[in-house]
Amino acid sequence: MALRTGRGPLFLHRTDGWLLPLDVQRWCAGTDAADESVLARCHGAVLDIGCGPGRLVAALAERGRRALGIDVAPAAVSQTVRRGGTALCRSVFDPLPGEHRWDTALLMDGNIGIGGDPAALLERTSGLLAPGGRLLAEAASVEVDERYEVRLDDGRGTFGPAFPWARVGHGALLRHAEATGWRAVRSWSVTGRHFTELVPVAPRRAASAGTAP
Repeated sequence: MALRTGRGPLFLHRTDGWLLPLDVQRWCAGTDAADESVLARCHGAVLDIGCGPGRLVAALAERGRRALGIDVAPAAVSQTVRRGGTALCRSVFDPLPGEHRWDTALLMDGNIGIGGDPAALLERTSGLLAPGGRLLAEAASVEVDERYEVRLDDGRGTFGPAFPWARVGHGALLRHAEATGWRAVRSWSVTGRHFTELVPVAPRRAASAGTAP
């Protein structure tokens, strides 16, 4: 419901009761200065992993760029399409179109946490990129490196199914990247959000398509 209306509240609810607010209003709005700093570094064909309601995919489409969003939430995919973007209801760990041919991959809005295993996600993402491709990843605003099980919580007593998630700050992102064969090209911050551009530097491991972490 939150993605359809563009309003919260919506939280990630941890088993110990801890809540992480999700910025639904920003996700459903147009791109802001921080988003634009990421879009300026996109090149070629762009894959937005965990695209949500599609503000980045739609912005790229408006500029005549080839872009595909993927998300496991049907409502998010529908919103992306309504905004003029192209999206599939698919996990990043499923087989995807254009594997080994994407020039830029995006992991925005905390999506380095997808699957609860940043190393597995980074390895999978490297197998999606074309030679010379890059990953633009957003880190948490605080220095953390955590994994846990969460559920979506609408703040009114409705919970979604449990799923694994992770939170990774800038330093932890760099450590996971180095351990999985990536090199940081640059890092920057805009309006309190923190981003890193990464390129693969090690031979890719066997493709992990079709297997969850």
